[in-house]
Amino acid sequence: MTDHTAESPATEAPAAPAVAQAHPPASARGTLAAYARLAKLDIVDYYIGLPLVLAVLAPALRWQPGTLGLLLLILLAEVAVVAAMVAFDDVTGYRDGSDAANYGSDAARRRLARKPLVAGTLTEPQALRFAWAATGVSTVLWTLVVLAAPHRPAWAVALAALCVVASVQYSWGLRISYRGFQEIFLIGLGVGWVLVPYGLLTGGLNGFVVVQALLFGFGPMLFGLYSNTNDAGGDRSAGRITVAALVPRHLNTAFIIAATAAESLLISVSTLAGIAPWWFPVVLVPVFVMRVTQLVIGFVHGDILRARRMAIHTHRVTVALLIAANLFVPALLGGAV
Repeated sequence: MTDHTAESPATEAPAAPAVAQAHPPASARGTLAAYARLAKLDIVDYYIGLPLVLAVLAPALRWQPGTLGLLLLILLAEVAVVAAMVAFDDVTGYRDGSDAANYGSDAARRRLARKPLVAGTLTEPQALRFAWAATGVSTVLWTLVVLAAPHRPAWAVALAALCVVASVQYSWGLRISYRGFQEIFLIGLGVGWVLVPYGLLTGGLNGFVVVQALLFGFGPMLFGLYSNTNDAGGDRSAGRITVAALVPRHLNTAFIIAATAAESLLISVSTLAGIAPWWFPVVLVPVFVMRVTQLVIGFVHGDILRARRMAIHTHRVTVALLIAANLFVPALLGGAV
């Protein structure tokens, strides 16, 4: 998820932020588009974990109809969970004013239309009804996923439930992102959404799959850190606890550099330890280069939003490289890894 806003108590909501303008009644098509923006359907960065899962499966299992069908069902379940999470998050950001603060002053670059409540294309009751409906749908779909899965290891079922509950509570209810756990959540959801499908399809795990799941989780966490850096003032005023909102700017910069270095260490150390094959860091050389480039853009040139966009592209390049490597490198090497 790339939009990090926070929730205010569900008592009395303040008046709409000043950036929201009066709009004429929306057409049915316009309202549908506003709901699509509320659900952030254009943000695919968690969903692309499923093609990665497909790529790491054994060839004999990879293209079976049951495998593809379960992954499709999981995709629908994930979309419903994210729709609920970001809809609650938008209601929260609208109520506490953080979305108005973070988007209103830079609407052209942050695409204000992505925040339908602030833009005035949806009302708060509409967004809340959508969020609760998406929560219900996600619960039903994940139940069907578990029932349809060929394997149900307890850890995978528990991790799936944790991902669903934590997502809905991200900015609502327990308000996880208000309590200082946002960065952990961002990487944890990515890890979970690789490990859970793999576990449900195979019944087990191996070290290289865990490494790739961790690497996948680093992507949303790292571009989330750039978002938080840009939004530190609005988050601080809304009471949302993030590293960027809590510490001086230079310490936040050091934290992002350390997190970026940790991703690189994961790649190199797992290879040296024999968990990942020798070709793993070779394939990911472009990722090393892109990570350094985005640090320069963000903290030398001072363009945080451009660095954030590049971090999103880096995540997608990472996943594409992992998918290609898992599918083709073993075959090119004659099965020797």
